[in-house]
Amino acid sequence: MLSTFEIGIDLGTANILVYSKNKGITLNEPSVVAIDTETKNVVAVGLEAKEMIGKTPEKIMAIRPLKDGVIADFDVTTDMLKHVMKKASKKAGFAIRKPNVVVCIPSGSTSVERRAIHDAVRNAGAKKISLIEEPVAAAIGAGLPVDEPVANVVVDIGGGNTEVAIISFGGVVACHSIKVGGDRLDDEIIQYVRKEYNLLIGERTAENIKIEIGYALIDHEELFMDVRGRDLVTGLPKTIKLSSYEIRKAIKESLLQILEAIRATLEDCPAELSGDIVDRGVILTGGGALLNGMEKWLSEEIVVPVQLAQSPLESVAIGTGQALQYMSKLHALVK
Repeated sequence: MLSTFEIGIDLGTANILVYSKNKGITLNEPSVVAIDTETKNVVAVGLEAKEMIGKTPEKIMAIRPLKDGVIADFDVTTDMLKHVMKKASKKAGFAIRKPNVVVCIPSGSTSVERRAIHDAVRNAGAKKISLIEEPVAAAIGAGLPVDEPVANVVVDIGGGNTEVAIISFGGVVACHSIKVGGDRLDDEIIQYVRKEYNLLIGERTAENIKIEIGYALIDHEELFMDVRGRDLVTGLPKTIKLSSYEIRKAIKESLLQILEAIRATLEDCPAELSGDIVDRGVILTGGGALLNGMEKWLSEEIVVPVQLAQSPLESVAIGTGQALQYMSKLHALVK
């Protein structure tokens, strides 16, 4: 008798990851779909589609169907999921079988948003669907004992939103979700370069700037980077030199909003669990956690230990897949 094919999907604003019980992470691709606007056919999905952003002819459009962690374009998300599940099934050797799927959702999502995710996954060909909250999945993926009566604090900084949660004894004790993430930081870099230098740069360039010379609000040795874009005055290509101090200034406001969400969640923590937080600290997951100096800055600001999860980019996907084994214990978390 064939075993049931089970997968966990991290439906992220920036990336979509698939975790299979037997093979681990089987797919990790950008959440981007390229569409022919005339025929409405999908031209490319994932990495191939991301390469097309800002470079396509008029009739082909590369779009992100997820915004702030929720579905912005239902049909395109369904098409993307079909492609992803087909690819994941093939890699796991279940090309024809319909999988049981656990998919993560932002903790602040409404019932309408949850229903949209559920329907999109079902339309993409899932057999049985369970939803798990993103910070819970991140905590499981980071190896925290979510089913024990101790406080586990997770800060998941994704592409579209940041989720801060205190999890104890199989449930979310306190949680804050804000629509600030890696994409917002990229936007702020684009706006800063436009305002200060009259230079237009694209999303991918902004993301590269953030990765190379982006810093949290800490003292550091100044770094520089040459950036190319289009001069808004002459319309011609132009190169400028950007400093890491400038980028820190550009993204400061968003970083302070993330800090405020962490403080608000810690303030909501019951007194009995506060001691655990001092001892165990805070775990950072998500792509935004990889910003240079993030651990050091947060630990100085909230005065408790802060550490990066072992695989911050994959924690949510791993936790979503591993939640399949926790089903009975996680009755409060998996819906």
